[in-house]
Amino acid sequence: MRLPLTAIIILFAVSILTDFYIWTDIRQGKSRNRWTWSNIYAISSILLWIFLGVTIALPRRGLDGGIYSIMWMLTSYLSIYIPKIIYCLFSIIGRIPLIFNSRRWLWLNYLGAAIGIFGFLLVWHGILYTRTHPRNVNITLKSERLPENFDGYRIVQISDLHVGTWGSDPKFLSELVTTVNNLKPDLIVFTGDLVNQKADEIIPFKDILSKLEATDGVYSILGNHDYGDYVDWPSKTAKEENLERLKNYQKEAGWNLLNNDHDFIVKENGGKRDSIAIIGVENWGEPPFGQYGDLTKAYPNENGRNIKDKNFKILLTHNPEHWVQQVRKNTNIDISLSGHTHAWQMSINAFGKRYSPSSLRYPTWGGFYTENGIGEIEDFGNPETYGGLERNLDKPSLYVNIGAGEVGMPFRILDSNPEITLITLKKK
Repeated sequence: MRLPLTAIIILFAVSILTDFYIWTDIRQGKSRNRWTWSNIYAISSILLWIFLGVTIALPRRGLDGGIYSIMWMLTSYLSIYIPKIIYCLFSIIGRIPLIFNSRRWLWLNYLGAAIGIFGFLLVWHGILYTRTHPRNVNITLKSERLPENFDGYRIVQISDLHVGTWGSDPKFLSELVTTVNNLKPDLIVFTGDLVNQKADEIIPFKDILSKLEATDGVYSILGNHDYGDYVDWPSKTAKEENLERLKNYQKEAGWNLLNNDHDFIVKENGGKRDSIAIIGVENWGEPPFGQYGDLTKAYPNENGRNIKDKNFKILLTHNPEHWVQQVRKNTNIDISLSGHTHAWQMSINAFGKRYSPSSLRYPTWGGFYTENGIGEIEDFGNPETYGGLERNLDKPSLYVNIGAGEVGMPFRILDSNPEITLITLKKK
């Protein structure tokens, strides 16, 4: 994988113009050492340009086709130059009074510098700390339709691991698996996006993923990144072989991959036999994501799309838009579990609510939603209170896990920690 030539040219142009402006600003300052500081700044900027050029020119080797190195290069670059651009914008605004022969607003320079430095620190806190510290979210879902033998049933949901983001470093995933297993789940579900681009990203982590343990096993589905749609394959056959390898890796890890399929979990107690349905669809994607999911194939029903039998049903569907556009309207599926959004790896708790820029794209970006609660995220409160969420499954409902991995930029900002969701089912 290489960055497009146009993107490279833009990066260098923005870098040079930004640094030239700041260099000029320093030279025009009133500090006695302004010439020394301007020279230091010029040298540091040239070194950054060299870093950018060398990273782009490096040969792309390894299983991920170079996305790992590009990801880190872009993150490092943006963490430095976006604060610089913020400073430039404030500084330019501060020059407006000069047009009217008035004094320049120098205080805007200091404000721009402070905001830029804060943004830099925020991003690197998200890189060095937040992304490696998962958060457990415990919720209890109550339903009259739940069979008695499943009262207290514990399901752990993980999603969007994007294992290629970690290169070959096993530490984070090892700790994640240990945390999940310590929750003693009856069932583990993975809701898609195991890799970034290629199936072989899994190889360093196969043994780790195979250690996930639950009484009734691990069920998984595919996400949009798992199909290899973001790679220029030499042939259709190569792409198909990549997908087959990914499916086989999951099988070797002991996972039950549901590709437009379903299974029943059965519990017997005191001579009474109960079951619940686990349904898994392939990625149901709105453009530009691939459309592979087919609920009627996954759970055949004589009424076509109106899936409304008496079974208690759990649906695994990667993209929450599937629930928004189809599931909540045409089925009585009790709870759908999704991922995909990552909360755009940025969210914050404030005034008793959670906010994320991902809400601009997805009305259901993270948390619990009901049929009538579309667009309103449930209040999780402060991080310390995560664990007291209780909801009734009176209508088709959705839970969106904000994922455990990253894609594009290896950071998670503020309250967007990797998520491990423990769902406890209770008989209402």
